[in-house]
Amino acid sequence: MEHDLALFEPGRKAGGCVVTFPDFGYGVTQGETGTEAMEMAQDLLMLTIGDFIRESKPLPKAKRHRGARYRHVRLPALQVAKADLYAAFLESGLTKAELARRIGIPKTHIDRVFSLRHHSRLDQIEAAFAAFGKRLHVEARDAA
Repeated sequence: MEHDLALFEPGRKAGGCVVTFPDFGYGVTQGETGTEAMEMAQDLLMLTIGDFIRESKPLPKAKRHRGARYRHVRLPALQVAKADLYAAFLESGLTKAELARRIGIPKTHIDRVFSLRHHSRLDQIEAAFAAFGKRLHVEARDAA
């Protein structure tokens, strides 16, 4: 996912660490420790992407950010797949009703496919990517 770069800065007033996602242009969170700040950043990223999806807005284009204060914030694989699927959906020009028909689910359930909070079945996500002529690729890597 391209939108996972966050700016981690020391909190000037309350201490701890303040986290923002510059590509999105809004949203801020903080944590008392680096670990807590990363957990809060994951929640903020999920909520922010969810806002864009609910409002049918395109996800912002990722910009290049450099420096030691920028860190990648990782979401669970299913949520990353859903964010990528949403971007492919917008690019496709299909309607939600047409996508639902193509993947064989009721059109009233299509928003669940994009919802980062809903635990969709992986076969539905794969079918949705296939409707756009794309294939979902899953890869296991050594933990860093």
